This record gives sequence, C-alpha cells and structure tokens, in this order.
Amino acid sequence: MNAAIIDSFESSPRFGNFADPAVGTDEVLVTVSATALHPIVKSLARGAHYLSAGMLPMIPGLDGVGRLEDGTRVYFGLMKPPYGTFAERCATARIMCLPIPDALDDNTVAAMMNPGMSSWGALTGRAQFVAGESVLILGATGVAGQLAVQVARRLGARRVVAVGRNPVVLAKLTHLGADSVLSLRPDAKEVVAALADEWDRGGIDVVLDYVWGAPAEQTLQVIAEKAAGSRIRYVQIGAMAGDNISLPAAVLRSTGLELMGSGFGSVSMSKIFESLAQFLQAAGKEPFSMELDPLPLREVARAWNEPSTGRRVVFRP
Repeated sequence: MNAAIIDSFESSPRFGNFADPAVGTDEVLVTVSATALHPIVKSLARGAHYLSAGMLPMIPGLDGVGRLEDGTRVYFGLMKPPYGTFAERCATARIMCLPIPDALDDNTVAAMMNPGMSSWGALTGRAQFVAGESVLILGATGVAGQLAVQVARRLGARRVVAVGRNPVVLAKLTHLGADSVLSLRPDAKEVVAALADEWDRGGIDVVLDYVWGAPAEQTLQVIAEKAAGSRIRYVQIGAMAGDNISLPAAVLRSTGLELMGSGFGSVSMSKIFESLAQFLQAAGKEPFSMELDPLPLREVARAWNEPSTGRRVVFRP
C-alpha cells in the first residue's frame, strides 16, 4: 500500500510502498480518507516523544478518519507499531473507532480531534472545570490554542484570556470567543505586567499551557504575586517554548496552585476516548472553526518541514 515512511529518526518521511497491516483479533481494517500532521506526529517520528516505540522503518500518524469494511465512517487511532495513519489502510481495535456525525466532513474531523481533545479533556477531566470559571490559554495562536478558546467558551467560561505570539492569529481570537488577547512578543517585564492586569480584572481559575518555557515562568511569577490563597489549576499540555522551567518552591507554598499535566499517560486511554467522543458529539451539534490545508499524501516530504501557520495540514492518502 502507499504510505509515508520514516527510515531514520533524523530524516523526513518519504512516500513509498509499505506492507499492509495484519488485522488481529478484535481489530478492524480501516480504509483511510484523511489524517492530520499534528506536532505530536513529528515528535514521535523523531523518536523524541515518550510514547515512541523506537521501531524503524515506521509509518507516522496518530489518528485519522476512514471507512470500515461495512462502509461506516469513523474516527480512529491507536495502531500497533510500526504502523500509523499516514497510509492507505490501518488496522486498529474496534473499540477505538468512533462513528462520525453527518454534519462533519472527513478533513475537519481528522484535523480537529487531537488538538480539540487537548483542551476538552484538560478542562473537563484534569481541571474539573465548572461553567462560570475563567480560563487563560498560553499558546492560543497555535491550532490547539485556537480550538481551546472555542472549547472554553462552549463549556461556559466566564472569561477567556488568549496569550500567544502570532499577531495575525491573535487578531482573530476575539472572533473565536476570547475576551482578552495578550502578546508574548514584548519583553518579559511587559508580559508579566499584562498578565498581572488580567488577574486584577477578576482572577484566573484555570491555565491551559501549550508552550511551557519562559511564558510558563512569567505566568507562575504572576500567580505567586497575585494569587495567594486562590485555587488555580494549571494544566501543562505542550512545550513549544521549552521543555524545562525554573519553579521557585515558594510559588507552591504561598498559593493554591495545583500543577498537573494532561496527555497520554496522565489519563487512561479509555478516558481519552471518552473525552474524544464527547468532543466529537459537541462538534457535530455546532462545528468548531478550523483552518485547514488539505494535501495529497504524496506531498508529505515537502509539507513535513513547512513552518507553522496556525492552520492544520491534512493528508489524503
């Protein structure tokens, strides 16, 4: 079958031929119609993600949309290494297939599920978010951050504060549901001052962090200064700005900060697919806004290293 193939953790994928997957007990064969290039896909393909199986050659791809042999259109994931979704066909567990509402097209579902689950699952599962609370999103100009703004608003956030670097995307975030938009481009003191002003407007209950690094340190500094005695759930989701931070011990002693992560491993697969099902049904009732770049899979080598534009690349095998 045609597939994208990773031969080395140091190289981009090539388009070529790979053996068809064997369908095991309690598995189904899916003919793939759309699959998206998420940041985690690249991390796994580099062998840099903690879920990497370290097996080469491999087919990248975490999840996708396709049809079962009976014609049912499904969202699916969780393939056995070395197989991924950047291929014509996949074998996966039957229980890892979710029927897709008719209102949603294949490309949109493939693009939205991974980034959408990151905020839906983080808010409903990890943070135990309650309607009427306020949410601050670090990294709101990425694809996942843009969806997080919409998800927070959909779940009933009292106030949504969006923080990011891309000025073009920042300008769009109020139309997606953000009440306030802050840029990470000024120097550290200006960023801290802007974040402090947001706390003075009524505080923040939940932080969704897609970037970590310096923006996380700046936010934690403000929490230490402004949030004594206040309960704040800080959910770490991504690390686009750096893998490590400096965290003074006094921040944890002097505030009601609850620091947690949300991702594979911190949540069981059954809970993840429960959140995915909830998110998919919510999108079916009222679609979320997403910008896509659909491409044929044969262009994977060219598209793999293109800079992020705030849009999600979707491949059609």
